[in-house]
Amino acid sequence: MTFKLEYNEINEDKELNGKTTILNVLDDLEVSPQTIVAKKNDQIVSEDAEINDGDTIKLIQIIYGG
Repeated sequence: MTFKLEYNEINEDKELNGKTTILNVLDDLEVSPQTIVAKKNDQIVSEDAEINDGDTIKLIQIIYGG
Protein backbone atom coordinates (compact mmCIF):
# COMPACT_ATOMS: atom_id res chain seq x y z
CA MET A 1 0.00 0.00 0.00
CA THR A 2 1.40 3.35 -1.05
CA PHE A 3 0.59 7.03 -1.34
CA LYS A 4 2.07 9.77 -3.50
CA LEU A 5 3.94 12.58 -1.73
CA GLU A 6 4.58 15.94 -3.37
CA TYR A 7 6.68 18.48 -1.44
CA ASN A 8 9.29 20.87 -2.85
CA GLU A 9 11.61 18.63 -4.91
CA ILE A 10 10.01 15.41 -3.61
CA ASN A 11 7.58 13.68 -5.94
CA GLU A 12 7.53 9.99 -5.06
CA ASP A 13 5.48 7.05 -3.89
CA LYS A 14 5.84 6.26 -0.18
CA GLU A 15 4.95 3.08 1.69
CA LEU A 16 2.12 3.10 4.21
CA ASN A 17 3.13 1.48 7.49
CA GLY A 18 -0.03 0.99 9.53
CA LYS A 19 -2.03 4.08 10.42
CA THR A 20 -0.24 7.06 8.88
CA THR A 21 -1.27 10.70 9.26
CA ILE A 22 -0.09 13.96 7.74
CA LEU A 23 1.67 14.68 11.05
CA ASN A 24 3.64 11.40 10.74
CA VAL A 25 4.85 12.49 7.29
CA LEU A 26 5.78 15.96 8.57
CA ASP A 27 7.71 14.38 11.46
CA ASP A 28 9.61 12.12 9.03
CA LEU A 29 10.51 15.17 6.92
CA GLU A 30 11.37 17.20 10.05
CA VAL A 31 8.92 19.93 8.95
CA SER A 32 6.85 21.99 11.39
CA PRO A 33 3.07 21.74 10.89
CA GLN A 34 2.85 25.51 11.44
CA THR A 35 4.74 26.13 8.18
CA ILE A 36 2.71 23.81 5.91
CA VAL A 37 -0.72 23.54 4.31
CA ALA A 38 -1.56 19.92 3.57
CA LYS A 39 -3.80 18.76 0.74
CA LYS A 40 -5.12 15.22 0.47
CA ASN A 41 -6.51 14.44 -2.98
CA ASP A 42 -6.75 18.21 -3.67
CA GLN A 43 -8.71 18.93 -0.46
CA ILE A 44 -7.12 20.93 2.39
CA VAL A 45 -6.88 18.74 5.50
CA SER A 46 -5.52 19.04 9.04
CA GLU A 47 -2.34 17.32 10.16
CA ASP A 48 -4.32 14.57 11.94
CA ALA A 49 -5.91 13.41 8.65
CA GLU A 50 -5.25 9.74 7.97
CA ILE A 51 -3.54 8.77 4.72
CA ASN A 52 -5.00 5.84 2.78
CA ASP A 53 -3.74 3.64 -0.04
CA GLY A 54 -3.66 5.57 -3.32
CA ASP A 55 -3.96 9.05 -1.77
CA THR A 56 -2.00 11.99 -3.14
CA ILE A 57 -0.56 14.24 -0.43
CA LYS A 58 0.68 17.70 -1.39
CA LEU A 59 2.53 19.76 1.20
CA ILE A 60 2.59 23.48 0.45
CA GLN A 61 5.14 25.70 2.23
CA ILE A 62 3.63 28.82 3.79
CA ILE A 63 5.68 31.91 2.99
CA TYR A 64 5.75 34.69 5.57
CA GLY A 65 6.88 38.22 4.97
CA GLY A 66 5.81 41.70 4.34
